[in-house]
Amino acid sequence: MHAKIFSATTVGVDARLVQVEVDIAFGIPRFDIVGLPDTGIKESSKRVLAALKNCGIRLPSKKITVNLAPADLKKEGTLFDLPIALAVMMASGFIEIPKEVIEETLFLGELSLDGTIRFIKGALAIAYDAKRMGKKSIIVPKHNVAEASLIEGIKVIGVDHLTELIAYLRGEHAIAPARNTFASYMQQLEHDDASVDFSQVKGQHQAKRALQIAAAGRHNILFIGSPGSGKTMLAKRLPTIMPRMSFDEVLETSKIYSITGKLHNKPLIAKRPFRSPHHTISQAGLIGGGTYPQPGEISLAHHGILFLDELTEFKRDTLEAMRQPLENKRVHISRVHQSISFPASLLLIVALNPCPCGFLGDKKRACYCAPQQVSKYLGKLSGPLLDRIDLQIHVQSIEYDTIKAPPSAEKSSQELFAEVQTALTMQHQRFGTDVYYNSFMSPDEIEQHCMLTAEAEAILKQAFEKLHLSMRGYHKILKVARTIADLSASPEINAAHIKEAVMYRSLDQHLERQRI
Repeated sequence: MHAKIFSATTVGVDARLVQVEVDIAFGIPRFDIVGLPDTGIKESSKRVLAALKNCGIRLPSKKITVNLAPADLKKEGTLFDLPIALAVMMASGFIEIPKEVIEETLFLGELSLDGTIRFIKGALAIAYDAKRMGKKSIIVPKHNVAEASLIEGIKVIGVDHLTELIAYLRGEHAIAPARNTFASYMQQLEHDDASVDFSQVKGQHQAKRALQIAAAGRHNILFIGSPGSGKTMLAKRLPTIMPRMSFDEVLETSKIYSITGKLHNKPLIAKRPFRSPHHTISQAGLIGGGTYPQPGEISLAHHGILFLDELTEFKRDTLEAMRQPLENKRVHISRVHQSISFPASLLLIVALNPCPCGFLGDKKRACYCAPQQVSKYLGKLSGPLLDRIDLQIHVQSIEYDTIKAPPSAEKSSQELFAEVQTALTMQHQRFGTDVYYNSFMSPDEIEQHCMLTAEAEAILKQAFEKLHLSMRGYHKILKVARTIADLSASPEINAAHIKEAVMYRSLDQHLERQRI
């Protein structure tokens, strides 16, 4: 006997349709799974046989062959347990499923040995692409209902146990489709209280201004300063002055977390991610990779923030691997049998000390590092990587009088965001979309939108020659100046805007002084 039902797998952040075919024939009893399965899928035969036995279903002692088509597509995970079990029962005559139900439904789920249906990875990504694959409904574990039901236009059925699903398919037990929960979930977030705010940060007005520019135009930013000056504290507050995620941003980011199994008890990621990996992270951990490629931290920060503290402690090859993703906003991972692309549109914040001891240029403590030590220390940062960082800020230690200043003297995140909103409105009018920022501009768009006054042009020319800027560095300054002008609602870039943008190349200026 032969049977066929439909399931799906994920390739990158996209879903691919998989046909689960089962043939039962006379011969030596055995259970084979073919179609480029990984170890987890090969072990599925043991879980399926035990689950069926413990649910009171006795299979004939025959040869069972399972094919996962297309056979040239690598497949991984345990989500094929449920469709394999159903196809085996259909092929053995234990259950009949109407043809229209088979054609319109995707089946996903991992089986435990007693027939319980367990949580799987990637339910949101598969539900998101189900309509594209011509499917109208999806059957998933009960624990995945919250994420799968966020997608409109798809009937989502959640099941706890194999016997419950069998009864549902036979028409003996009714299961109500899950209600779409996206609007209600987003509404709950409107009442969430922020635990961090810029009003908690004393002083550091230049650093706050730089973060405001970064939030308004999506510009990468570098903090250099002595230990304890507040670099990490500042970075953690940047999400509080960034706009709420759009519907598409929420789904794109949540799909990445779904395929990695990191959604946990949240149906989706509705707040901008803030990822802060330790400096011991591997290149695969940061960029993504593995035998079956998985997203790295740079993709988990999609539409959010990636914060790399103690930048010079990261391995050089790990940092260098970031260069292309930062420019293209995607990560391309190539393997022998396939190439996978993950999104990586993020705002990068990096922080480092100015020297090995950490106190070069500090107003309170003296630095005892030799010039050669400082050069070697900063030499870990390549010019091409620094070229991709728009804002470079020197963060000074705080004075006692600043610490004791009243909280009312500091602007809150809400006040800072009000100014950011002005720039976001101008960019929306300029580009016609809410998800395109000044830092994304192409060279042609820079020529079109970055109109300079004569005085601003002269200042930019002087900076270009003095700092030995590359073409990318030149464009970075223009993009930052455009955002600064947007914050003041100015249609053109004047001298003050260019001066401020050049000021934010402090590390470039420091390295240039070292050459002299």
